Amino acid sequence: MGEFWPVPDVLAFLAGQWRVERTVRDLANREHGEFRGTTEFGPLDDGGLLHRESGTFVWQGVPRPAERTLLFLPSREPGTTDVRFADGRPFHDLDLTSGRHTTAHPCSADLYRGEFTVADADHWRTVWRVGGPAKDLVLTTDYARVA
Repeated sequence: MGEFWPVPDVLAFLAGQWRVERTVRDLANREHGEFRGTTEFGPLDDGGLLHRESGTFVWQGVPRPAERTLLFLPSREPGTTDVRFADGRPFHDLDLTSGRHTTAHPCSADLYRGEFTVADADHWRTVWRVGGPAKDLVLTTDYARVA
């Protein structure tokens, strides 16, 4: 992605259903996997969004069902969100007002560094680089809005 598409309100932008394609590269072992599925951002009572992702993850040729749930909650800054795990623990912040955002999340001894970019009203991408003693991964996820 070369240019970024500014998003004045991330929660309004994300609301709805998205097709998801993710590649997972293990740089240490030179292995890779792929996830394909959907993500739905549905309304929560507090004005936030419930993120439900489900699909199939293929690792070393073996397909498995996969899913995750996150909470996207309104943050103090207008148009931005605080992303939390399903149990309420903090994950990361998200501000797409410029169309691009970088963030980080420590997980035990590993560090997740994320970059979020928006191409247009119907396409965005995340790239997470995970490094530490337990992991050496790059996860690239492309989202396309379901009409």
